Amino acid sequence: MKETPLTPAEPMLWSGWGDPAKAAELPAPVRGLLGDLLGVRAPAAPAATFGEVRLPAAALPPPVQAALAAIVGDEHVRADDDARIRHTRGKSTPDLLLMRAGDASDAPDAVVLPGSHDEVAAVLRLCAEHRVAVVPFGGGTSVVGGLVAARRGFAGVVALDLARLDRLVSVDPVSMIAELEPGLRAPQAERLLAEHGLTLGHFPQSYEYATLGGFAAARSSGQASAGYGRFDDMVAGMTVATPRGALEIGRAPRSAAGPDLRQVFLGSEGAFGVITSLRLRVHRAPAVRAYEGWRFESFTAGTAAMRRLAQEGRPPTVLRLSDETETMVGLAKPTDLGAAGRDSGCLLVAGYEGDTCDVAHRRERAAAVLAEEGGVHLGPEPGEKWAQGRFSAPYLRDSLLAAGATVETLETAGFWSDLPRLYDAVRLALLGALGSPLVMCHISHVYATGASLYFTVVTAQTGDPLAQWAAAKRAANEAIVRAGGTISHHHGVGRDHREAYAEEIGDLGVEILRGIKERLDPAGILNPGVLIP
Repeated sequence: MKETPLTPAEPMLWSGWGDPAKAAELPAPVRGLLGDLLGVRAPAAPAATFGEVRLPAAALPPPVQAALAAIVGDEHVRADDDARIRHTRGKSTPDLLLMRAGDASDAPDAVVLPGSHDEVAAVLRLCAEHRVAVVPFGGGTSVVGGLVAARRGFAGVVALDLARLDRLVSVDPVSMIAELEPGLRAPQAERLLAEHGLTLGHFPQSYEYATLGGFAAARSSGQASAGYGRFDDMVAGMTVATPRGALEIGRAPRSAAGPDLRQVFLGSEGAFGVITSLRLRVHRAPAVRAYEGWRFESFTAGTAAMRRLAQEGRPPTVLRLSDETETMVGLAKPTDLGAAGRDSGCLLVAGYEGDTCDVAHRRERAAAVLAEEGGVHLGPEPGEKWAQGRFSAPYLRDSLLAAGATVETLETAGFWSDLPRLYDAVRLALLGALGSPLVMCHISHVYATGASLYFTVVTAQTGDPLAQWAAAKRAANEAIVRAGGTISHHHGVGRDHREAYAEEIGDLGVEILRGIKERLDPAGILNPGVLIP
């Protein structure tokens, strides 16, 4: 079965997140409170306009650009300012601070848009021959420096934009497997699957713009992971193009035929190969979606309730617990931000998706556990409010940056017994590095053995906000490693986490990664500087 390709989605804001029409100014009372509580002041200079961006001259040799055009077509090799700027870096706060300052020094020399696996493979062979670095590009939503190639030793850098690989190729309703191409943005994929009564159930905060290939390459985890699983759990098979050739991986639901090679490419961030097709486990679209809120006296009490739900099986589809600070900020109205104090408890959001009977059964069982653990039922309003606004946080970050605040996120994961120590260690590291920032945290991905911690930090910008955040990030990374957490649960490694990742996996682990890289990409052209310590 073949599907008609979708019209490409509109690009994201070049210097911020998402749809420019959704950007909103902070209300005056919020600006005032930011100043009073954190010392936030408006930046001395306004953000650069598009025309003020400093873009280096393109360095791609003309014969290489001509050869690329011969592979994908003239119209699919772009070296104009608009294309290059929009493919510069990802969407971390340091990325956005640089773009707001008009710094596009990391821009690729050209953007190449292949339309098939064969074209991807041909581009990789050509670039390997001419030592041109290739940065696979999906939605551009990396927040760990995953889209900045190390240029040294290369004749140029191209962004390999997979937007034209945007088809639902086939659906196997018997096996509940769908084959989709990696350039599909998540909403596009959901619309195509909905025509067959299906869903992936994968809804990370980057959902509006991230692509399926990016989900796989970064081991993404969606906000409904308690019910649907992580994205890497959904990958039954894949096709990968490398400079050395192609691989078809995944012949059965499970196999004992050696190590699972899917795991080489899941989380590889484009450093080992380019995913050109994904065979994904799908689900029946839910007939019922219900969200509700619960209040716990403390983060410790709420965490214990989450652990019990995760370990006793069949937890809610969505299970999210905010600590006291995040609860206070999230529940307060803009005019009384901070007035509730830290004694307002913690909000737990539970969501249920499925058929009517299944939802009713899981909801009843979860309610009994949550009540036994001290939870107070708040009704549907807090859960529905969260569901309606769950993709809005990146837009708020843009508004805060414009107001003069530095706001960024970081995440980790650990075993249940280690979570209290991990939580305290990261908070103390951030407080020590930044003075008196607002540090918020939530748990939103749970397993029988542990869970993730997701931190959001807001502080006043200094004269050098890049150095300010670099110091805080370094301190947080060191704290995560010392406390026994993983350096990333779902954001990936990129460039920002390489040193901590090397410490996490050890010298022999680093040698293994380098050996895989050398075998699959001997010229080292694939996303150089990313992932591999």
